[in-house]
Amino acid sequence: QVQFVESGGGLVQPGGSLRLSCVMSGSIFSTYAMGWYRQAPGKQRELIATVPSVGTTTYADSVKGRFTISRDNTKNTVYLQMNSLRPEDTAVYYCNRPYRLGAWGRGTQVTVSS
Repeated sequence: QVQFVESGGGLVQPGGSLRLSCVMSGSIFSTYAMGWYRQAPGKQRELIATVPSVGTTTYADSVKGRFTISRDNTKNTVYLQMNSLRPEDTAVYYCNRPYRLGAWGRGTQVTVSS
């Protein structure tokens, strides 16, 4: 059973930065594309960034140029570096496998507010 544990969220002022981490267990991490998702209050969960096992990362327009996704296969971990944060980035952030979704983890709350 694949599991995801997200961490690194918190309260940050507009313009600030955070780095999120997500550890996957229960499957062979290196063989899967990984993605970061977020769900803002009252909105559907959306995919914002992906990193394949090999190849090019992709980003939603809303985060392009501000967020960077990366992975460390030796640690079964995917990261999301978030810079120039805006109030509209406030959401619970999750990771998962975009092409083979597993059970969702608890996510990590990111709040951008002055």
